[in-house]
Amino acid sequence: MGAKRYAYVFKKVAVLFILFLTLTGLFFLSGRSEALRNSAIQNDVRELTRKNASFGDISQYFKNLAEKESAEYAFTVLAQASLPTNIDIHLLGHIIGDELYKQQGLKGISICTDDFRNACSHSIVIGTLLEKGEEALSDISEICRKAPGGSGAYTMCFHGLGHGVLAYTDYELEKAVLLCKKTGTPEYNNREYMECVGGTAMEMIGGVHDKAVRIEKSKEYFKENDALYPCNADFMPVEVRAICYLYLTPHLFEAAGGDLGNPTPRDFEGAFQLCDVIPEEDTFNRDACFGGFGKEFTVLANDRDVRNIERMNAQQLKTVYDWCTLAEHEDGILSCINSAVKSLYWGGENDSLVAIRLCRVIDSQKRQGFCFERLINEVNFYISDVAYRREFCTQVPTAYDIMCKQTLYVQ
Repeated sequence: MGAKRYAYVFKKVAVLFILFLTLTGLFFLSGRSEALRNSAIQNDVRELTRKNASFGDISQYFKNLAEKESAEYAFTVLAQASLPTNIDIHLLGHIIGDELYKQQGLKGISICTDDFRNACSHSIVIGTLLEKGEEALSDISEICRKAPGGSGAYTMCFHGLGHGVLAYTDYELEKAVLLCKKTGTPEYNNREYMECVGGTAMEMIGGVHDKAVRIEKSKEYFKENDALYPCNADFMPVEVRAICYLYLTPHLFEAAGGDLGNPTPRDFEGAFQLCDVIPEEDTFNRDACFGGFGKEFTVLANDRDVRNIERMNAQQLKTVYDWCTLAEHEDGILSCINSAVKSLYWGGENDSLVAIRLCRVIDSQKRQGFCFERLINEVNFYISDVAYRREFCTQVPTAYDIMCKQTLYVQ
């Protein structure tokens, strides 16, 4: 009886041991297979870089990767890939995000991060609108509340929606603005509405959702004899004209004779002059028009790679400031600096040190003081954490220590 029991136990242990070896082997093979797959994909990306592939080639590669592997996996590759310079990473994020919506629908928001300047969550709300129409606006509002990122992620989500709103209305800008108006709430002082209109302006200039229709309709909304149209159009409500101007900047590069894919400082000078048409007494809209350049400069100086904005070096940040000075008018220069600071800080989602470094490279004491004042106000608006505020104040130059503490320290 003892021998039989021993044989039974031995057989049981042997079976378990064989099962263990089998599972270990499968795990090893699976891991090896995953490593080989990753290696092959990285080789593909390196090949694209070596060939200096166009944005169209690279976007098609990531679209195919998202379809074959998964959009979630494509986002992982995009976060790590070494790509040719001057490739718009934010737009690539939109292209992968569109595939994510096809694969997961509204549930896709759960895997979104705030990387690529919120391109993933933007795509989810765009996909929802295009599929379900206006009745989905309440659902979209709830999705935006789940958008990853800091306290500004909710309203910026409606910027993404604006891209979809314009496509949904077949690039009829006047209709799109009216639809955007339905998103505003008293709770956020109608900021949803304003950000939505900003998204429509950006989509009209370089959107990817229906390029053929966009190009055809742009002939109606962009006028050779009035570079500021449609922001100054009669159909554009007064309360959203400023945000239209803020996102009109790339069109101004083109209106000044520049190549939108690679604008030059000479183009910037000419584009700044177009904003100078706005009278000085119209301070709100003039500030927005000049300010739009700052947000573009921070991305252009970093070769359009929004993944490592926080690592921009002193020379890149000095370039941003030097480009701002091409505005020539002091109010325009300050507006540009203000926008650049906001773009670098990104509602507290980026490390504040990169914005601090921008302020430090400014060689004018007056402009530097303005830069730090704007940055401190951004921290005050977006960050409530006491420890964060105190740590931030230790990082600014001594000259701005009192200003920082008076604004950010809890009394």
